[in-house]
Amino acid sequence: MSESVTIKVPARLHLGFLDIPRSSRDRFGSVGLPIEGIATELTVSRAAETQVHGGDQERILRHAATLCAHLGIKAQHRITVQSAIPSHVGLGSGTQIALAVAAALRTLHSLPLDVTHDAALLGRGSRSGIGMAAFEEGGVIVDAGKGNGGGAPTVISRIPFPEDWRIILVLDTFTQGIHGEAEIEAFRNLAPFPVATSAIICRQVLLNMMPALIEQDIAAFGSAVEAIQTEIGNYFAPAQGGIFASRPVEATLHRLAKAGAFGIGQSSWGPTGFAFAASQADAERIADGIGGRSPGTMIQIVSGRNAGADIAHTALNLVRA
Repeated sequence: MSESVTIKVPARLHLGFLDIPRSSRDRFGSVGLPIEGIATELTVSRAAETQVHGGDQERILRHAATLCAHLGIKAQHRITVQSAIPSHVGLGSGTQIALAVAAALRTLHSLPLDVTHDAALLGRGSRSGIGMAAFEEGGVIVDAGKGNGGGAPTVISRIPFPEDWRIILVLDTFTQGIHGEAEIEAFRNLAPFPVATSAIICRQVLLNMMPALIEQDIAAFGSAVEAIQTEIGNYFAPAQGGIFASRPVEATLHRLAKAGAFGIGQSSWGPTGFAFAASQADAERIADGIGGRSPGTMIQIVSGRNAGADIAHTALNLVRA
């Protein structure tokens, strides 16, 4: 019997935090959505020795070793990475590759999925629950952060992203966003998050963004996103050098807005920026009409994803001649 599991997990946009804790009683809370067109895809099968082929080898080996030790799996594995979300650009690569490895190993060994505990075991989801929730199901996700009992951040809303709408991504091909120890240090050095700022963001999410999605009003949706992004960007500006982490991305986003795009912003620590359009044709027209992109940037048009990860389990009976 030859078995393999192939799993494909989508990148996600992080549209902003609802709050940033000032004490142990406060929750983060966040809003975001998975996207099509950028994903981590890997295949896991049994092998004589554990090997990783493709990118992110050290991280994948570490995750696999941790999971196997935790689950009591003694087998060795071949892990092949077909594609990977770019690291440290604001698209959730770390969480998605950890969950992909965990889910693939569990599926291969006929064990039930446990996204919440595996994420915690592998050090993911400490602030935002968007990546974990996007692994399970798509749409625009709002989580309320972790409760007093710990565990995964609580998802309080999940609204389908309109099928016709498109996202115009602006990628910086030269730089990465703040991550690792630098991210921890940034949170440590920033001033306490103002309660008034959290109130503004929560109001925008509840009374503007969420109804705009249901009503499919892209102008209202974009206005809410931009208001949230302005509040978040101003707060993180001392750590990242401005509302946006990348000046070339920022310049391109402003040109997209002038050409008719809605809701410009930055995903997580960036440098990836985004804007929204009502259709594929509108997105192409807007992207073509900005008179060129800033040096070092790349534009990609994608749709939102209203589904979670794809998992395919293959079992073949091999007959020897």
